[in-house]
Amino acid sequence: MSAHNAPRPLVCLIAYDGLCAFEYGICLEVFGLPRPEFAHWYDLAIIAGEPGPLRSIGGLSVSAEDGLDRLMDADVVLVPGWRGVDSPVPRDLTEALCAVHARGARVASICSGAFVLAAAGLLDGRRATTHWRYANALSKACPQARIDPSILYTDDRGVMTSAGSAAGIDLCLHIVRQDFGVAVANAVARRLVLPAHRDGAQPQILAMPVPHEKGGRIAPLLDHMRARPDESWSVIRMAEVSGLSRRTFARRFKDATGRTPLVWLTQMRTDEARNILESTNMQVADVASSVGFHSVEAFRRAFRARHGISPSEAHHGGEHQDRWAVSN
Repeated sequence: MSAHNAPRPLVCLIAYDGLCAFEYGICLEVFGLPRPEFAHWYDLAIIAGEPGPLRSIGGLSVSAEDGLDRLMDADVVLVPGWRGVDSPVPRDLTEALCAVHARGARVASICSGAFVLAAAGLLDGRRATTHWRYANALSKACPQARIDPSILYTDDRGVMTSAGSAAGIDLCLHIVRQDFGVAVANAVARRLVLPAHRDGAQPQILAMPVPHEKGGRIAPLLDHMRARPDESWSVIRMAEVSGLSRRTFARRFKDATGRTPLVWLTQMRTDEARNILESTNMQVADVASSVGFHSVEAFRRAFRARHGISPSEAHHGGEHQDRWAVSN
């Protein structure tokens, strides 16, 4: 089936009274904006999560053409925040979310939307996150879940959660990557003027922004390392390139990235390897070498620890990633 004739994945976006406008706008921007540069894209439906009138924060009226019964056609359901951590969630909404997930659709939340998924019981036994301010409240609301307030987003067996506001963009790009592959997700990120990919494990809060002070530039070092992942990067060399003493460098690097230099380096290399595997036909051994691993076995272990799959599985998934344009 050609890309032009294949069914388009349906994203259903839940609207409710007291709608979080920024989170809602993120979903509209990623999934609802026309993208003529692609042969195939999503259909977006706005779903009334409860009887109207529906208004966003600020008093804007929201028109939802579809009711909860439309969810049964969804491939992805998005909950863009919630009006309050203590605000009850309508039973009709929670039952509909459970039903659509049981049918096989992915269900995702941004920020406080995790409380809706918790009310539906979809977080039980799963790892989840939300804005760091709400993490304790979510743990109390859903003690059966493993709440991690230190990360940007999670994806646990088709139930996805993200941290505050902007982290929702990273989660949306993660969904695009699942459906259409790394090249398309990166193209969307470029149009949004965003980095191509921030992994879900990145910390929500950094002790300080990436420093740009004269004589101690961490950000240019990171760019330099990303451009040359195959080179030997000892901590001594990193400190020299950044113009800092080794002790000062180690402290400022951790403050800026939330990780030690060698952990960040390994994760960066495996992330770059995944991009290559999903977008090229390079052999696993060649990919390992191209991103700085001298042992294929060490590469396989690091890759699986980082991504939860083997390099071969990522390679296979990349070859068939655009499932909506081809196999459906």
